[in-house]
Amino acid sequence: MPVKSFQRRLFLEFTGFIPAILYTIPVLAAPLPEMKEPEVIRTMKLADGVRFQEIVEGEGMEAREGDTVEINYVCRRSNGYFVHSTVDQFSGDSMPVILPLDENKIIEGLKEVLIGMKVGGKRRALIPPSVGYTNEYLKPIPEEFGPRRSLLSHANEPLVFEVQLMKIL
Repeated sequence: MPVKSFQRRLFLEFTGFIPAILYTIPVLAAPLPEMKEPEVIRTMKLADGVRFQEIVEGEGMEAREGDTVEINYVCRRSNGYFVHSTVDQFSGDSMPVILPLDENKIIEGLKEVLIGMKVGGKRRALIPPSVGYTNEYLKPIPEEFGPRRSLLSHANEPLVFEVQLMKIL
């Protein structure tokens, strides 16, 4: 028995010795992969409570107040419940909407999100009710009865818009 316990002890000491060698002589160890900083999507908060994240920066011209823009969007309630989208989730077909960046025709919070956005850019925004659908004539508004009713009946809730700027007209 003493021989077997001696062999086991020798084996355990030897295997414990190998990691010590690898720590002291890093050339013998496996190379570590290069660590990169993760991309963090920063959230911007505007004075009136609108928060947005720049998902894709885009290229080209920036939208300015008074411009007319063509956008695709997905609108959800703050609890994640789907309200309306210009992009069909199954086929991927889109029906972009054309909106003037004019304060009397578009919801104020969405206008603020679109101003400064570059063509091809994509932003996700949380729009509080105070700068959301303050009346039923503000755009974008779905033409279908169900989404329109859902949107207007929850006008006192924050909305989440994911917006992609297609063109500036």
